[in-house]
Amino acid sequence: MVEALGVDFDAEMLTLALTHRSYAYENGGLEPNERLEFLGDAVLGLVVTDRLYRDHPDLPEGQLAKLRASVVNMHALAGVARELGEGGLGQYLLLGRGEELTGGRDKASILADSLEAVLGAVYLQHGVETASRVIHRLFDSLLTEAPMLGAGLDWKTSLQELTASAGLGVPDYRVEEQGPDHRKEFSAYAVINGEVFGQGDGGTKKDAEQKAAQTAWRALSEQLNSGSADSGGSTSEE
Repeated sequence: MVEALGVDFDAEMLTLALTHRSYAYENGGLEPNERLEFLGDAVLGLVVTDRLYRDHPDLPEGQLAKLRASVVNMHALAGVARELGEGGLGQYLLLGRGEELTGGRDKASILADSLEAVLGAVYLQHGVETASRVIHRLFDSLLTEAPMLGAGLDWKTSLQELTASAGLGVPDYRVEEQGPDHRKEFSAYAVINGEVFGQGDGGTKKDAEQKAAQTAWRALSEQLNSGSADSGGSTSEE
């Protein structure tokens, strides 16, 4: 994970950034990562806002706020956290037993908050320039896609806007679940005109559908741009 960020960490600072409040409570009132999360949220918001302001000089404030919301939101942050290093950020978190048993390592809210805490730690230890460099490394692809996301709030809404503009109707989501009640896994398929355009897995139905919508949005966008949307989806439903 540290290698993926490209920065060095003081061991104590890194441990704090990864300490969820459930673990802190179960271990004698340790300090949780919530203050670092608060700081990291502000740093992330500043860097993203600065980038959008400079990249889109003609956009009004309301549209800039929409673009920022497409990048700085729970699902987007959780997605970045899952792709951080080999195996994602979740494997490094210090969680209480209750969160561990209920799949806390893949909960979007916990991953998003923990990523912000890590960014707060980067800022405290290395300053705003290094924090900005790390944020750009992690979020540049989202920042590039932001102007194309339509609603700019979530992938399902953006996919629905895209299919509507292309005259393809409303996407349907088919969800499969497996595993015990305390640790269910969900697989979602985004279906457009009877064809599967995207698939996603997650610890909740909502997360799986968001991932499926993201994959489908990209696949459909490519087909529309190439003029071959009528050829069907990029994935075949099993």
